[in-house]
Amino acid sequence: MTTRHVPSLEDLRAAAAGCRACDLWERATQTVFGEGPAPAPLMLVGEQPGDFEDREGRPFVGPAGRLLDEALRQAGIDRACAYVTNAVKHFKWEPRGKRRLHSKPNQVEIGACRRWLDAEIATVAPHVIVCMGATAAQSLLGRSFRVTRERGKPVPSTLAPHVVATVHPSSILRAPDEAARHREMAAFVADLERVAELLPPSGRLRS
Repeated sequence: MTTRHVPSLEDLRAAAAGCRACDLWERATQTVFGEGPAPAPLMLVGEQPGDFEDREGRPFVGPAGRLLDEALRQAGIDRACAYVTNAVKHFKWEPRGKRRLHSKPNQVEIGACRRWLDAEIATVAPHVIVCMGATAAQSLLGRSFRVTRERGKPVPSTLAPHVVATVHPSSILRAPDEAARHREMAAFVADLERVAELLPPSGRLRS
């Protein structure tokens, strides 16, 4: 009986750097692969890299990433123990003057990247997967999944012992005013607090 080889994150990152499975690579600066330990108790999956991430080659390093870091801290989750990645590994954008604005990936682009996401899950072997936003949730849980109906609740899945969906932190940044941002942040932290309860002690901040 042969043992199934699980590639390392370094192997996967190197292979994904040359991915041409869809057209997004043509306008992106680089592939933005996931980052964090393997194995990891927690895996956070977003939609796609943004402008900051595309330039730096690392996930969640822009404003949404800083908000995520703060929300994890408030929820008592150790960010250093989390593996963070995106359903799509290249930045899809449209020009707006000198700015590059996010454009939502389509099903072909999401499907083209699914093999990388599946490989990350196999290598990281997370105890909890958190899908942040509709693209991540529908990529992993099916196109009929609705974050608005199921957010914060453990969802039955073969991907990990626990899978939870919530909003993407960028949606909080788009709230129309300070009061709305405060409400949305509080709801996001509450979802992550429920995630913290599912984590082993190694994934939580020490009090």
